[in-house]
Amino acid sequence: MSKDKKFRPVSGTVLPRFAGIPTFMRLPHVSVDEADPVDIGMIGVPWDGGTTNRAGARHGPRQMRDQSTLMRNVHHVTGIRPYELANCADLGDTPVNPVDLIDTLKRVEDFYKGVHAKGVLPLTAGGDHLITLPIMRAIADTSRPLGMVHFDAHTDTWDRYFGGYEYTHGTPFRRAIEEGLLDPKRTIQIGIRGGLYTPEDKDWGLAQGIRVVEIEEYFDLGPEKVGQLAREVVGDGPVYVSFDVDGLDPVYTPGTGTPEIGGYSTHDAQKMLRALRGLDIVGADVVEVSPPFDPSGATALVGVTMMWELLCMMAEKVGAR
Repeated sequence: MSKDKKFRPVSGTVLPRFAGIPTFMRLPHVSVDEADPVDIGMIGVPWDGGTTNRAGARHGPRQMRDQSTLMRNVHHVTGIRPYELANCADLGDTPVNPVDLIDTLKRVEDFYKGVHAKGVLPLTAGGDHLITLPIMRAIADTSRPLGMVHFDAHTDTWDRYFGGYEYTHGTPFRRAIEEGLLDPKRTIQIGIRGGLYTPEDKDWGLAQGIRVVEIEEYFDLGPEKVGQLAREVVGDGPVYVSFDVDGLDPVYTPGTGTPEIGGYSTHDAQKMLRALRGLDIVGADVVEVSPPFDPSGATALVGVTMMWELLCMMAEKVGAR
């Protein structure tokens, strides 16, 4: 199929938002095999096998799809019309193995390799934060590692759990740096806070050169300055944006696995995301939405609204080609 084929969301004036089969942003569902016309593919990874405490993020993609029916066509601040600039589609969910972590990592990586081979930019709904590692394995060029803008309450650069277990939602970026997928000197983490197991927990990332903006510094600087700082850190190279909803204060996102009080607001998060316009974003995700802890869907609405912000920026990049 040609890239000239245009995909559009189902209009709420044609079919009410509570009706129809829920897909991300009410866009067509397209299989990876048929994704040649697609520029940006929205994907679910329904898996939380890396979670160390409150599980449930495996149900995130389904609830986020449902809440995404509330998104519309034009960004109210920037004026970006993503569906005029890029072909966007729901590529479905990756295969996962709920009883085998290592097998799941391989299945997710293989799925994204197929997406990457089609030239599609992935925008993902998790799932716990470990899912970012196989995505990076699939799309990163180790000759030019990814930079990253990482919104989170936690650094996710811890080493091992329970002795020798290397893969949890607290370790993905340590593994990504060790594997040469992620450039720590082009990585910024925003909103870090909460208690530590040991005083050394945050030392490793700092020693690698990660720019860590703890929440106290964030409030001293404000969202505009932090957004500008993020641009300076990641520079002109390929960038991945990873948004853990627990970076927000839990008054906005109670439905997450590891809530930490004292975070930033949804509006401030939107401001920081908008500050990333023009960067070479090659992929992004929103993770750790856990519907069992917020059956109302409010956390999922926050998560998918952050996906909308990312979608608009990614579409603007496609349109500028």
